[in-house]
Amino acid sequence: MWSILGADALYIDIPSVAKTRLSELAGDSEKEESFRSFLDRSEVMFLINGLTEECSFFITVPDDLAPDDIQLMADIILKVASAEHRFVTVNGVEQRYKIIINNNREPELLGLNKTPGMSSAEVFKPIFRALDAPGRINSNFDL
Repeated sequence: MWSILGADALYIDIPSVAKTRLSELAGDSEKEESFRSFLDRSEVMFLINGLTEECSFFITVPDDLAPDDIQLMADIILKVASAEHRFVTVNGVEQRYKIIINNNREPELLGLNKTPGMSSAEVFKPIFRALDAPGRINSNFDL
């Protein structure tokens, strides 16, 4: 059985349990309330590397969060992770883990929710156009 910050979880419930436990253990000051609102708007994803057996928590924050807000989230998560010595355990055995906070959303290139105009060739067309655009000075040409 998996345990995230002291709460039991099934593998598919790990992201939601982690989000809930981080909120519960954050504290009660004004900063922690802001942290909770940021975390509620964020997406938490959990992956495990089968080769290294390292657990990864990806917290994708909304695009409108300021760098100071992201730093606040990182500080509070670090405080909670430091206070709780066993962040992730499986059958009582502590697991190696990392927490990644980002706001980088890759366009979906395939599938039903494909981002319009973002097929693999479309991504590079603006670069190609910029390289051969009329009016560009030829750096090899001497006047």
